[in-house]
Amino acid sequence: MPNLRTSVTLLLLLAAQVSFLAPGLSYELLLTLSGYLAINFMSITMLLATRPARLESLLGGLDSMYQLHKWTGILAAIFALTHWLIEMADDGLEALFGSDRSLKEAHFSGLLDSLQDGAEDLGEPGLYLLLFLVVITLTRWVPYYYWRYLHRVIPLIYLVLAVHAMLLAPLKWWQQPTGWLMALLIVGGTVASLQSLTGQIGRNRRYKGLVQAVKQTSANITEVVCDMGRRWPGHQAGQFALVTFDRIEGAHPFSLAGADNDSGQLIFHIKALGDFTRKIPRKLHSGQTVTLEGPYGRFDPDNGRKNAQQIWVAGGIGITPFLAALESRLINSDQKHAAVKLHYCTAGAVDDPMLTRLQQLTEQLPDVSLYIHDSLRGQRLTANKLQIHDSRVDVWFCGPQGLAKALRSALKQQSISLRFHQEVFEFR
Repeated sequence: MPNLRTSVTLLLLLAAQVSFLAPGLSYELLLTLSGYLAINFMSITMLLATRPARLESLLGGLDSMYQLHKWTGILAAIFALTHWLIEMADDGLEALFGSDRSLKEAHFSGLLDSLQDGAEDLGEPGLYLLLFLVVITLTRWVPYYYWRYLHRVIPLIYLVLAVHAMLLAPLKWWQQPTGWLMALLIVGGTVASLQSLTGQIGRNRRYKGLVQAVKQTSANITEVVCDMGRRWPGHQAGQFALVTFDRIEGAHPFSLAGADNDSGQLIFHIKALGDFTRKIPRKLHSGQTVTLEGPYGRFDPDNGRKNAQQIWVAGGIGITPFLAALESRLINSDQKHAAVKLHYCTAGAVDDPMLTRLQQLTEQLPDVSLYIHDSLRGQRLTANKLQIHDSRVDVWFCGPQGLAKALRSALKQQSISLRFHQEVFEFR
């Protein structure tokens, strides 16, 4: 898992910096090490929450950035809890490992002394709130509508814990790279927290428009056409936007179903997967205002390796980014494109509202071969049905996670050079 590997790499880099703190193991080293890692990982978590465009490109998409955001948040909570447990067991750990007075917390007088006492007192309740929010995020006990408001408390918790870290850190820290790194990350985390609290995150990538049409194409899929006029900056096939139809409900990620044609008209195919998406056919109407933030994403099916077999796999509503890619090929018909085998998995081809459009597009593209797998007819897609004939294979996948795991696992057993591209729309 790339995001987990990235998190572990960050952990090792930060831990290596702490090696400058003391020559040997002591109670104070354990305490400062855990606190140092906790605040640094939390600072990185806050920075990633601002959705910086440069990092999105570096990490391979907003979905990857949010996965890393999730893991750095988990690591921050783990180290914060470890820090608290070490402090609770101070007598036993001092007897076991000894003490290092050079790592004692700094002592101040006057106002700084009062602030230090306050920071120490607020650290514990801040930890409790942080752990509570991490737990409800991972377990999903709280519905998204309520969770997103609770999640807004985290910047305040961060600011409290940042003050706690800075005022209680040993003076020795600020004379070496460990302190400089922590200070730099805390400054970044503080700016990110203020951006979050003032609603500035993503503001320069937001565009207002109108809902032009709402059409329920099947029992659980709604097509929404938005007119963004000339304000929309354009998008690439495979990208998505954070769409806000209702300010109280907030933004949700939806794939852009069509290629950019400079008209300002954007199409979304929205599947009823939760309370909000099930209400869209009833609550959304033509003329209603809409706010789009983006475009985001680096899922570009036409950006595969040269001389590698290109296979596209879509399951249900996952065909959306591929429709955009096919339209883009038609618009840019003068360009050379790699041959593609497109496998579409559907639960009922006869009533599938996407299939007609998909067939119309592929019929106009001789370099795209379409294969339909209808589960109602027992036509389950397996790795053996992908028709692999090359030693280098790029698979672009958008669909159910279970199917992705099955295909990826089976393909890894084959002696091929495989790249499996998949976006993970789990921003919670």
